[in-house]
Amino acid sequence: MRAVITVIGKDAVGILAKVSAICAENNANVIEVTQSVLQELFAMVMLIDITSLNIPFAELSDRMTALGEEQGLKIHTMHEDIFNTMHRI
Repeated sequence: MRAVITVIGKDAVGILAKVSAICAENNANVIEVTQSVLQELFAMVMLIDITSLNIPFAELSDRMTALGEEQGLKIHTMHEDIFNTMHRI
């Protein structure tokens, strides 16, 4: 099972590290990351493997949301099945 994490906000040092740290703490493996900085806007999409997640998925999502609020970012965590369904035409 996989999930997609998106991060949008003002660029700052350590955003990728902080999101990755939460993944590591909860046994979510980072599979792929793409990020861009457009002027001062940071945008990242991260694909993670949640097969061995050691907490409920909803709790991981809540932790990412809380990190976003602390850092002034919008962090959204979505199960891959939901992501694919939303983006299928």
